[in-house]
Amino acid sequence: MPGIRRLTVAATAVAAISVLATACTGSASNTAADDPNKDVTLNFWHGWSAPSEIKAIEDNIARFQKAHPNIKVNVTGNMTDDKINQALRAGGEKAPDVVSSFTTDSVGKFCNSGAFADLNPFLKKSGIDKEKVFPKTLLEYTQFKGNQCTLPLLNDAYGLVYNKTAFEAAGITEPPKTWSQFVAAAQKLTIAKGDSYEQLGIMPTYHGYETAPQRLAALWSPSYFDADGKSNLAKDPGFAQMLTAQKDLVGKLGGYEKLEKFRTTFGDEWSAEHPFHLGLVAMQIDGEWRAPMAKEAGVKFEIGTAPMPVPDDRVSEYGKGYLAGTIMGIASGSKKQNAAWELTKYMTTDTEAVVEFANAIHNVPSTLAALDSPKLQVSPEFKTFIDIAKHPKSTTTPAQADGGTYQLTFTDFAYAVEKGEVTDIPAGLAKTDQQIDTDIAKAK
Repeated sequence: MPGIRRLTVAATAVAAISVLATACTGSASNTAADDPNKDVTLNFWHGWSAPSEIKAIEDNIARFQKAHPNIKVNVTGNMTDDKINQALRAGGEKAPDVVSSFTTDSVGKFCNSGAFADLNPFLKKSGIDKEKVFPKTLLEYTQFKGNQCTLPLLNDAYGLVYNKTAFEAAGITEPPKTWSQFVAAAQKLTIAKGDSYEQLGIMPTYHGYETAPQRLAALWSPSYFDADGKSNLAKDPGFAQMLTAQKDLVGKLGGYEKLEKFRTTFGDEWSAEHPFHLGLVAMQIDGEWRAPMAKEAGVKFEIGTAPMPVPDDRVSEYGKGYLAGTIMGIASGSKKQNAAWELTKYMTTDTEAVVEFANAIHNVPSTLAALDSPKLQVSPEFKTFIDIAKHPKSTTTPAQADGGTYQLTFTDFAYAVEKGEVTDIPAGLAKTDQQIDTDIAKAK
């Protein structure tokens, strides 16, 4: 099971952090006075739960403790943002000092509420130039308005995973680079079976696992907010173009109702019964973990990976993708922030630590040095995602004071469009902008 989840937990996280924002009294400034060289015990909470992930964390902590024998780390795994936020509110010796979260969308809340300490003073004190350590896009989703309250801890890149065997059978010689090629390939790969499918080129609906509106919108590189911080969905033509293109693809592959009926037969996204593993879909918009998961599931076909197709008028940008990742921060209420920084600094900036962790759980490294490390285990399938992570046009969704609420609002609108409940997309986007601006104003 991959270590990074995003929109699957965003709604719960947003609700939990909203409560935290009203209760947190932590300061975002660095007033830490503890001596990191004295014997100390840190509480580190994270969300990983699979045995291989737990072992990877334990191995990383063991290496850290060997280098810092005075710092003992108590590790608690499988912690949701809800549990983490409750503990941060309660405080005390059992509360986490260092936190790792899968919910990148909540960084704006974490920073805005003061739940996590601003790491800029710690970075400066350690002589670390963050722009030279981390890719630009990763810094964008780990800070809010200059408050670097989290740092990247591994990275997810989204691309296209495809069934090479099915491609050959359909006479397709290479993965699609443009949207029109993508649509043609999806149609050619679709094999009907009565009122259902024997094989679907791709599940294009937004509930199709990682085929979320944010992933598809990234292909148009739109700006979610204007220079004044106002929601920009209606003004940036990329959003309407994406919504229109996706709805058109849904229609060409059988229509919303037929596709959704087929989707209800799919297995769990994180299980061996994933429809891509079973050959039910030939292409999948997914992260770097999908190819190794498919191999572990014992698929009988050859797997290929490629960047996601780009709009036809953006072919020069082919190779880009959508980036997200796990974040790591220090609780602003912790009395051991200098010691906590030593752990955070090691796990997020030490090249060997980042590479070892990335190798262990098959995620993309989150520092520039680790991305180029000769010790990084790079299969042909994995290299695609390394290249996407390095691509200068790869984008993410920006942090906002309302956390991931604005993304959920956009997603709800996208659902309505694909169902046919909304026909006037420009007018609908304008109303969505108003709702997003209202929600952000309340959050501030």
